[in-house]
Amino acid sequence: MITTRWTSVSARRVGPYEVIRYVILIVITLLILGPLVWTLLSSFKTEAELASRPPQPFPQQLNLDNYTGAMERFPFATYLKNSVIVTVGATLLTVVINTMCAYGLAKYNFRGRNFLFLLVLATIMIPLQVILIPVYQMMARFDLVDTYLGLIIPPAATPTGVFLLRQYMLGLPDELIEAARVDGASEFGIFARIIVPLCGAPIAVVTIFSVVWRWNDFLWPLVISQSSEMYTLPVALAQFNSELIVPFNYILAMSVVSMLPVIIIFLFLQRKIVTGIAATGLK
Repeated sequence: MITTRWTSVSARRVGPYEVIRYVILIVITLLILGPLVWTLLSSFKTEAELASRPPQPFPQQLNLDNYTGAMERFPFATYLKNSVIVTVGATLLTVVINTMCAYGLAKYNFRGRNFLFLLVLATIMIPLQVILIPVYQMMARFDLVDTYLGLIIPPAATPTGVFLLRQYMLGLPDELIEAARVDGASEFGIFARIIVPLCGAPIAVVTIFSVVWRWNDFLWPLVISQSSEMYTLPVALAQFNSELIVPFNYILAMSVVSMLPVIIIFLFLQRKIVTGIAATGLK
């Protein structure tokens, strides 16, 4: 009986539908990973190898000349520093603002709370291009153009983060908050000592999303940065493409370096993303 059951399971696993499904998944995976792998391999090629026809998939030898050359020819360290400062600063501010906003919308009863939440949620449908000019004018009025604060502050409050955190906080028992108030805890103490520790999973999701969004952000840094000293990596890479002679070998090397942090973060924290989104009830 055991042999028969094992045979039936094995036959079901290698059935034609299973084979077709795995073939489709492998093809889709190759289509997604193909450009990334090609970029990685091309970052080790010389200019002559990149210009060869037909193109060769593999470099003749692996060396770091393109990476060292990019460091020497361009202020790559400055662009990397700007991206790190903007990403870390914007992520910290995003987590703080979104968590506090979600807590107020989830656990405080006041007139117009649901309407206010719908208003915040409706801003998801407004593209950045629509509010780009007003936001830039506000930054110019506060003299924040071409500054780190100008890069960090505007994209800090995200309706997606508020939605994820609020949905999770709605499932937290109100009795915990009432018990803390009876014991004399302040409102900020309740938020910092009770709510925040219980919201580890959704906060991790918002943090990861914010890191990815801010690290790859292009349009807002392009508009608010007036000098090359404030360029982030995406803006710097786009500026190199506009040169008369485009240094593709250096651009590919810098592109690989700019992709690595996001890929590493996702590989190590992908379980947090799945767990956090599942915990908020978003299917």
